[in-house]
Amino acid sequence: MESKNAKDMLSALATTANTGAYNEHMDLISKEVSVYGVPGFDVIGYDDWARQCKHEFDEGLLKQVSYEGLRVVTLTPGNVLFKTTETVEGTDGTVNRQGVEILIRKEADGKWRVVQERILAGDEMEFDSHKTH
Repeated sequence: MESKNAKDMLSALATTANTGAYNEHMDLISKEVSVYGVPGFDVIGYDDWARQCKHEFDEGLLKQVSYEGLRVVTLTPGNVLFKTTETVEGTDGTVNRQGVEILIRKEADGKWRVVQERILAGDEMEFDSHKTH
């Protein structure tokens, strides 16, 4: 069941980003969120994420956000840790494709939200994609 939550989360993140639905997008992000692996930053929190999204949405900088593949790493009743490949296409023609590890948690209000995201080193995603199960 929890892997459905991960798929639903990726779908909601992409849909809200692609439609510029700022409030709905930020409702998918925990106030406690931490993002690791962004060059030039130790950690990015909720306020930084919100500011970046507001800028990108208001300025129409995103052409399309999509996610490809899903591999659940850990499942517990209130948490799902998974890896996926995120592709962000800018209206300026840039394409940023990277592996990400995302932890979602069911919060006190019953909603699932992103509580942690880690941008994976290229070799980490490569290694994962060649693993045999």
